Amino acid sequence: MDDKFNDLKKEIRRLIRLDYIMPEDIPDIELYMDQVIRFMDVHLQRSDRTDGEDDKTLTKTMINNYTKNKILPPPEKKKYSKEHIIMLISIYYLKNIASISDIRKLLDPMMERYFNKKGEDGRSLTEVYSEIFNLERRQYFNIENSIIRADEIAEMKMPEEDDEYLKKMTLVYMLAYDIYSKKRYMEHLIDEIDESEKKRKAKEKAKAVRASVKCAAKKSAAMDKKAAARKVAAKKTAAGKTAERKASVSRTGERIKQGSTAKSSGRPNTDTK
Repeated sequence: MDDKFNDLKKEIRRLIRLDYIMPEDIPDIELYMDQVIRFMDVHLQRSDRTDGEDDKTLTKTMINNYTKNKILPPPEKKKYSKEHIIMLISIYYLKNIASISDIRKLLDPMMERYFNKKGEDGRSLTEVYSEIFNLERRQYFNIENSIIRADEIAEMKMPEEDDEYLKKMTLVYMLAYDIYSKKRYMEHLIDEIDESEKKRKAKEKAKAVRASVKCAAKKSAAMDKKAAARKVAAKKTAAGKTAERKASVSRTGERIKQGSTAKSSGRPNTDTK
């Protein structure tokens, strides 16, 4: 029994081993697509259930589809950065258990906050990646113990003399239920993340709208103030011109009046003959 248990443990460890790519193993230089595919194949192909050596962990079509579905940022001049590779690793582990829609919901905030920049918490995408996958490595033994426990229950319900097929089928169903339950809860968490992000973006949009309205109001007030000042100045200018015209008319009238007075007084003509 001990030999069988040890063999089971070895088999579980072989199959669930996480081919973890250390952050320092990811090139800091930009890579072309063929180089990215080769890098991913070297580090992750052992995790795949493949039919032959020619099967690829990633293909050009897959990477282009990820970009098309907006779960991977487009390359810069056909080159992929370290952040691109981290995103591809995340997609690789999620693609078999989550839909493209759910992957987008989960990774959109990561791209927005950390891609090619540091987040508000001061961490880079490389640091986030390192923290997440270090936690997954700790989870390894919990997964191992969970599978062993399911096998023990199947063994207990289906003794050795029973059909080996029924025993394995029972174990498959138990593991399937475990995966299904965790997948359902994972989807629930993704929906919560998505809802939270929508609320955050709505608040930011409302804040931006309020700031825009406030700025527009200030500009409008300033324009109104300038218009009022121009109106006052125009009134003063008009009043000044009116006063000047009145003064000119008054002076002209005074001269005419003086000329008429002199003519009617009969003053002698001083012209000599």
